[in-house]
Amino acid sequence: MTPRPPEAAAAYELRIAGHLDPRWSTWFDGLTVTHEDDGTTTLRGAVRDQSELHGLLAKIRNLGTTLIAVTPLGTSTAHPTGGGANGPPDIDTTGGDRWR
Repeated sequence: MTPRPPEAAAAYELRIAGHLDPRWSTWFDGLTVTHEDDGTTTLRGAVRDQSELHGLLAKIRNLGTTLIAVTPLGTSTAHPTGGGANGPPDIDTTGGDRWR
C-alpha cells in the first residue's frame, strides 16, 4: 500500500439513519450535513487520516444513531465535493457488516 502524502485528505460519505438535528452539524466540523428525502442524513467531506475517520465513527456511535454506510469517495489535496469510488468497496451495515 502506498502511503498518502501528508497534505492529501480522503473524502468520505457517511450515511446515518434519521435526520440529524442541525445543532449537531458543528460537532462534525468540516463535513457537509445533508438531510436526504429517504429520512437519512449524509455527512460528506475530507478526512485527514484513519484516526480522524474512527473519531467520526465514534461520534456517530455516541449519538446512538444507526450507521448505514461508509463510502470512500477518493483522495484529494483540495476540499472534496464528491466524486467516484476511487477507494475500497463500500461498507454496508444495513444487514450486518459486509462488503457490497
